[in-house]
Amino acid sequence: MKKTIHSLAALLALAIAGCAAHPDPIIDMQGVDPNALAKDWAECEAYTEEILISQGIAKGGATGAVVGALGGAIDGDVGRGAAGGALYGGTRSGLDADREKQKVFKRCLRGRGYRVLN
Repeated sequence: MKKTIHSLAALLALAIAGCAAHPDPIIDMQGVDPNALAKDWAECEAYTEEILISQGIAKGGATGAVVGALGGAIDGDVGRGAAGGALYGGTRSGLDADREKQKVFKRCLRGRGYRVLN
């Protein structure tokens, strides 16, 4: 059971990492030095790496598995409930972490004086 949850969490981490990378912000380039933007872009992107998506997926998957197992106990299928809960919890946590990365990235650029349009 525990091995199944870890396997689901790892699979979710790969799936979300592949498709949920933050979209590039649209910057108003009027009066912007492209070299300065490239430097600031790299520094702001480094801040987003402090948000660990895989760690959030594992925690969300574990919490979801517990909740799902409780629901499954009522229905008589603890394993199925735990697996479904792990899948939902892990996916939800991964998407939330990715949204947070997007916010941090855009806030960082705005804080450095760029007009972020999206």
